[in-house]
Amino acid sequence: MMRLLRHPTATRGKVHEITPESAGWTYVGFTLYRLEPGDRAEEATGDREAILVLVEGKAKVEAAGQDWGEMGERMDVFEKTPPHCLYVPNGQSWTAVATTPCTLAICTAPGKGNHPARRLGPEGIELTPRGRGTNTRHVSNIAMEAREVADSLLVTEVFTPAGHWSSYPSHRHDEDDFPRMTCLEETYYHRLNPAQGFGVQRVYTEDGALDETMAVKDHDVVLVPKGHHPCGAPYGYEMYYLNVMAGPIRKWRFQNDPDHDWIARRDA
Repeated sequence: MMRLLRHPTATRGKVHEITPESAGWTYVGFTLYRLEPGDRAEEATGDREAILVLVEGKAKVEAAGQDWGEMGERMDVFEKTPPHCLYVPNGQSWTAVATTPCTLAICTAPGKGNHPARRLGPEGIELTPRGRGTNTRHVSNIAMEAREVADSLLVTEVFTPAGHWSSYPSHRHDEDDFPRMTCLEETYYHRLNPAQGFGVQRVYTEDGALDETMAVKDHDVVLVPKGHHPCGAPYGYEMYYLNVMAGPIRKWRFQNDPDHDWIARRDA
């Protein structure tokens, strides 16, 4: 059985490295660096495109033969200001040298060379509310399909207030049947505020063949190979997550769990 909950392997340097091979799937890769000033991270993209997300802190970045200068602005992810992000196509390389304590996420998927290296934020990224009542959360779309900036990657970040639910009503995107549904693998990189808190995420299929409920802590990653995947933030603890999705086509179409679809219909 696939291990869905991944804890960080360290507190400094490369703390997550999720590849298609280690995940047991085909498309999504996710790497996380936690850097101190002067620390260096660098990778070649190979046959994969990448989106670098400065989750918090600042770094000097070079990529695809260009010097992008110092990137990053928010020093704590829960400031909720738009992130600084950079798209790097396949067949290139990048280097980041931290100038402050820095959390750097690397989102990857198969690349086709159709898009040049470019900044994706903070310009063009706006924090917008979604949902109602205790299903309200706030979303920053970094590279969803409305922005034609990548070959495969779909990337977004979400802030869920304490006591609220997110990725809810339960929904899935695990069938290659566009336009009804698209097949997208997905990772969730979680943060909690205060950091000693926890959240809850359930990953399940309607037939019960997969049904796991996990307590997620600060810097944990959850893999969603298929099925529904709601998560909740307990009272007192605000939740952030960075989503990475990719599949056969770069579109996000999903179906709600029939048992809970009445919630979406009511709130429409």
